[in-house]
Amino acid sequence: MQNRLAVATRLFADDPTLFIAIDDFEMVDLCELIDTHFSSLRREMIIVNHHPQGGKATTLANTHEYMLACVSRSSDRTLSGRKSQDGIEHRPFKRSGTAESNFRYGRPNSFYAILVNPKNKEVVGLERPPEREGGYPTGKTEDGLLRVYPLGRDGSERVWRRSYESCLSLVSEKKFYCSDNMTIYQLIEADDRTPALFSNWVDPRYNAGTHGANLLRDMFGEQTPFSYPKSIHTVEDAIFSSDTESESVCLDFFAGSGTTGHAIINLNREGNGKRKYVLVEMGEHFDSALKPRIQKAIYSTDWKEGTPVSREGVSHMFKYIRLESYEDALANIELQRSKPQQFLIDKAEDFRESYMLKYMLDVESRGSQTLLNIDNFDDPWNYKLLVGAGSVGETRPVNVDLVETFNWLLGLKVKHIDRISGFQVIEGENPKGEKVLVIWRKVRDMGETDIEKIAAAREHANHDLEAFFTKQQYNTLDSEFDVIYVNGDNNLMNVPLDPDKEGVEPRYKVRLIEEEFKRLMFDVKDV
Repeated sequence: MQNRLAVATRLFADDPTLFIAIDDFEMVDLCELIDTHFSSLRREMIIVNHHPQGGKATTLANTHEYMLACVSRSSDRTLSGRKSQDGIEHRPFKRSGTAESNFRYGRPNSFYAILVNPKNKEVVGLERPPEREGGYPTGKTEDGLLRVYPLGRDGSERVWRRSYESCLSLVSEKKFYCSDNMTIYQLIEADDRTPALFSNWVDPRYNAGTHGANLLRDMFGEQTPFSYPKSIHTVEDAIFSSDTESESVCLDFFAGSGTTGHAIINLNREGNGKRKYVLVEMGEHFDSALKPRIQKAIYSTDWKEGTPVSREGVSHMFKYIRLESYEDALANIELQRSKPQQFLIDKAEDFRESYMLKYMLDVESRGSQTLLNIDNFDDPWNYKLLVGAGSVGETRPVNVDLVETFNWLLGLKVKHIDRISGFQVIEGENPKGEKVLVIWRKVRDMGETDIEKIAAAREHANHDLEAFFTKQQYNTLDSEFDVIYVNGDNNLMNVPLDPDKEGVEPRYKVRLIEEEFKRLMFDVKDV
């Protein structure tokens, strides 16, 4: 868990919540790990009665497991339960606390003016969030309405509890109250308010047999593809408890059967939420359980013996990315042994064993382009790798998405992607903040072997590229893009960047995708 958590902390939001389920066997070690290596997190403990019938008893028949709930020590977050209480609560709408998410610079879309009628202190509207930097209008509007911003007593620019978009409905439903000293309160009625989250979960809904294993049996039939899944309600309530705006991103890096994704689909369906999920799994049940479970959860809410009982589905799209495994990499290496090498191996038994263990992979794969065959980038939509097909040693050719892979290698924040006249066009921003244009095209037919025809195809492809640039009004000499990547040799005019820096190898604006792809794949100095 330590190395997984160390990586996960880089992905935390400003005000994160972390849930970890664990049983008695490793609970003490996990608590020590959190307290020792992740001291920025405040750890709480939930006891979940997930097996009420009791397990096989040695001394005790265990009925429970633990769930660690961790939040930032600088957070004022209170985890919320699902049940409402009587009465109406006046909750301050301005966020407090010291985390970045409580300030304008951390959550700019939650910094805006609430408009108040000065005659009766009624909240009547909102103004869109101002630009990220610079001033903003204060005082009264042209209609005489007062502007109220979430400012701290020290003048700090804090934020409201809801983003501008999610707050619009609260205004129309008259869910606000403004005091005489211009403090904005949200009116939380009985049906809307939730209590604090309790540390002991004993409700039958947390039974992993009924709402975990049986749920999967209903979805897949008797041959369930995963053992001991959690109750869907355990995961739903954990996510709900920390997600006040229904817009969070939930990462589960031990996704298992996909209960987390299923829970988020249910929660979004239940309250029109906009939560997103990222699921990571390396087990074989990714194909047998996780992906089909998400597909089934989208298609229908009710299943029996692997058949949908209703068509109460949801409009939903998810993308899955399959990473090349170590075994796949080995399957794509071409080993080439010369006659002198074979003769030496046959004659020297001692050398043969040492060579097989220490040198064979390095020596006999040298010069092999199979791990990354740059020549095949001339037809990027037909690039194939051999991957495991299920049986030991069996492989099958599978198309690889070079476009998506290159975006990931660049760390590209994609702003626009399109397919125009046979060209794949991606516009985005790299981690340096540079504006990037990536152009993919088919340069030639990979089945062609005639050298003259290959040369003619490449010349024709470059002519088409130049015409495409002219039509799209791209210019390598202007400042619209800082870096341009193109697959295949080209005749585009190129310019060096930072030409005046002495002793520094110049970087060029137009770059070959093949060279950059190979560098990013294998140059470990950049990792």
